[in-house]
Amino acid sequence: MLGGMPSIAQTESCQVWRTSRAGSLRRLKLSTLPLGAPAPHEVQVDVVAIGLNFADIFACLGLYSATPAGAFIPGLECAGIIRATGSAVSNWQVGDRVMVLTRFGGYATRLNVDARYLWPVPPDWSLAEAAAYPVQALTAWYGLLPLGQVTVDSLVLLHSAAGGVGLNALQALEQLQAKVIAVVGSQSKAEWLQETQSLAAEQIVIRDRHFAQRLDQALASLGAKGFDVVFDAVYGPVFESGFNRLAPEGRYILYGAADFMNTGSFANPLRLAWRYLRRPRLDPLTMISQNRGLRAFNLIWLWDEVERLPKAMHDTLQLIPKPPVLGGHYPFEAAHEAMQTLQAGQTRGKLLLVVSAHQHDPFMRGAR
Repeated sequence: MLGGMPSIAQTESCQVWRTSRAGSLRRLKLSTLPLGAPAPHEVQVDVVAIGLNFADIFACLGLYSATPAGAFIPGLECAGIIRATGSAVSNWQVGDRVMVLTRFGGYATRLNVDARYLWPVPPDWSLAEAAAYPVQALTAWYGLLPLGQVTVDSLVLLHSAAGGVGLNALQALEQLQAKVIAVVGSQSKAEWLQETQSLAAEQIVIRDRHFAQRLDQALASLGAKGFDVVFDAVYGPVFESGFNRLAPEGRYILYGAADFMNTGSFANPLRLAWRYLRRPRLDPLTMISQNRGLRAFNLIWLWDEVERLPKAMHDTLQLIPKPPVLGGHYPFEAAHEAMQTLQAGQTRGKLLLVVSAHQHDPFMRGAR
């Protein structure tokens, strides 16, 4: 089964959010599908909470490179309780609380999943926190350490610092004793970071028409000539401002393009074409003389490297040991409303879907 895609067999049933094909969020419908017993190498999980990601929206709009052809169920992560185990599974038991990675398929009330894509929920975490953790924490770890090579006193420009990945990255950078300039899209988010993340005002830059000037002011206040690492999922107009302010040997780590995000139910082809044509371009020959580098990644490729996942998750939990900040939750039946909230870009922390049958369990630490 490729990349942890949940299996469907025909005995019981589960509810899922399923789209007939990519291209419009309006095609995402609540459906009932058959679900059989887990295969020998699988476990069946009663899903309690589901983490929402920008990739879910991009996939439904057809803007995500890994989007499946034809009908599919979005969702890359969830958490729940094991209901049954396959005959070849010996390291999990019925009743275990688990966080689950899925290469799509996570928007479900119950699923069968390859046992290799599960991790135990830390005993003092809630299932809501567990559902919010894997994708964004793994993204922060992979971008900052294996690719970014952040060390003590590295100066990092962190975009979308009030979002799920950004908050995980702030925790990681504190652990690494790195210096950070946090970027947010509004004054209210800047004030929230000061209140909740103990960041000083001079550590926060607002992404507006004065962005380049604000970066220069931040660098001057630190007596620095450039950033060692830029960690960015926005792309668009802010890209060149950050890349041009990398220090020699600096690394620009790009893991998304939220600037292409559509706020409606359909992808806007004219808007996308205009932004695509105006996208930033780099000259490799110039990069040689500047001694700067660009690394770009899509975390979902790691789903196919299943033998690497245990160490990746272990290292992530070592670097980011605290549970994630939860930014809000919606009933499972309100997936459209939740996705619209995420699209609007006003969230702080992680958004979740909560399965109604377990509406009290997700937020109980150490439950069951």
